[in-house]
Amino acid sequence: MSNIASYILQNAQAHPGAIAVIDHSLGRYQKSRSTLLDQYGYSLKAVSYQTFTNRFSRLAAGIRALDGICPKDRIVICMENRPEYLDMLLACWCAGLCVVPVNAKLHVKEILHIVSDSAARVVLLDEAYAKDLGQLFIEAHLHVHVLIAGSQDYANLYDAQPMACVDVQADDLAWIFYTSGTTGRPKGAMLTHHNLLMMSLIYCTDIEQVRPGDVQFHAAPLSHGAGLYSIPHLLGGGTQVIFDGFDPQQMLDALDCFQNITFFAAPTMVMRLVNFVQPGQQFSGLRTIIYGGAPMYVNDLLRALDCFGPKLYQLYGQGESPMTITGLSKIDHQGDCGPTHLARLATCGPARTAVQVRVVDEDGLDLPMGQIGEIITRNQTVMQGYWNNSEATTQAIRDGWLWTGDVGYLEESGYLCLRDRSKDLIISGGSNIYPREIEEVLLGHASVLECSVIGQLHPEWGEEVVAFIVLKPGFDLHIDELDQICLDNIARFKRPKVYRLIDSLPKNNYGKVLKTVLRKTLLQDKNHA
Repeated sequence: MSNIASYILQNAQAHPGAIAVIDHSLGRYQKSRSTLLDQYGYSLKAVSYQTFTNRFSRLAAGIRALDGICPKDRIVICMENRPEYLDMLLACWCAGLCVVPVNAKLHVKEILHIVSDSAARVVLLDEAYAKDLGQLFIEAHLHVHVLIAGSQDYANLYDAQPMACVDVQADDLAWIFYTSGTTGRPKGAMLTHHNLLMMSLIYCTDIEQVRPGDVQFHAAPLSHGAGLYSIPHLLGGGTQVIFDGFDPQQMLDALDCFQNITFFAAPTMVMRLVNFVQPGQQFSGLRTIIYGGAPMYVNDLLRALDCFGPKLYQLYGQGESPMTITGLSKIDHQGDCGPTHLARLATCGPARTAVQVRVVDEDGLDLPMGQIGEIITRNQTVMQGYWNNSEATTQAIRDGWLWTGDVGYLEESGYLCLRDRSKDLIISGGSNIYPREIEEVLLGHASVLECSVIGQLHPEWGEEVVAFIVLKPGFDLHIDELDQICLDNIARFKRPKVYRLIDSLPKNNYGKVLKTVLRKTLLQDKNHA
């Protein structure tokens, strides 16, 4: 028995009355749901494990009854946070299907690519995306079942009789996470049931053991790390509190309503919470804030520790090794703010349980402690490879080691210092942005000869996107045109916030653009401002 859903069903039998899911939304989709409460069979405000498992096993049977659906088919979920997300997640695994979670903030063309590339058979969408994407699927001749959360057709799927979990092998796919690469084309990291189970067991070893009554808040997107970390909490019988977006004041208010609360947040989210905290405000119900997705400045981290106490855990991971490479524990966060403590806070911590981490040169040879090189890891959470992309898989996984593309060094203590997430990667608001995909879009403008995209520091978002543009001789353009071509092709959060028109791009003897020179230019301009 390797099916994640079967383990959740097994544990739910011991605590059927424990609360599995609580809807804590601001009501953005209340109207569309309100007429369906009878069909759903319960109030969406609070759901016991008995009801939750019954629901997702019925939904699993309903999906399997759709024309042409077979075990191992891919199912795309493209929704904002809502309780139905967890229904579909568990239903897919129960039915032996593979989930392809998609960031709902992506542009419809980007979503279309993921649906097409993964050869998905079913797509579950929020109402807001139904019209545009449905038409695109038709135009692209994609034969997929389109389900609209909140619709009558979707509610009818729950009318099926509950089905038993399908037996799966440990290496059967459970989750394909699409993460952009340096080539600009999204790649699907293939995660198995075994990968996710090991991720969950390592969570319980390194971070905390989950028991019935423990609470996990979900304000970060369920399509990313927050969704992955719902698994160890569901396995332990914890309660999932679903927010339909991140509202700092709503989150802080909710911290007073529950006990033993854990949540995952990008550093920018943590700092937005800090900025809303009132002097002297206490959070006795808070257990753990897990932050990751980008480094946190030490000064910001000290502010967060001052607000919330030593309840923070930093993780370093990738979609290719989900949430699991190194970790800075809550104990590591404690200290006297002296040099040793501050230096420790600037690291990503040591390797996680059952995880190996090395820093190597281009030939894969270990570098001395303190010397910067590429970070590689070997552990039981590492992906099988990239979906339908053997070339990228061969580059990323060598002799069983995942080459992360990230640069850093190891201290004598074994703690990892992350110097750069990658040579070109931009991290803004906890989201990865790869310059190449933006550059390709900008080069589609008739007036653009060359361009180069980099990130510059931003006090709230970590980094913001800056595009350097070289125009073709005799051509002119308005900056609004560049903004529009980006909005037409990529997600809004990826578009450049600053455009710089220059005569030429700095290059080396081989014609490679020197982004280091561009970064120095921005820094010099900032210093002279």
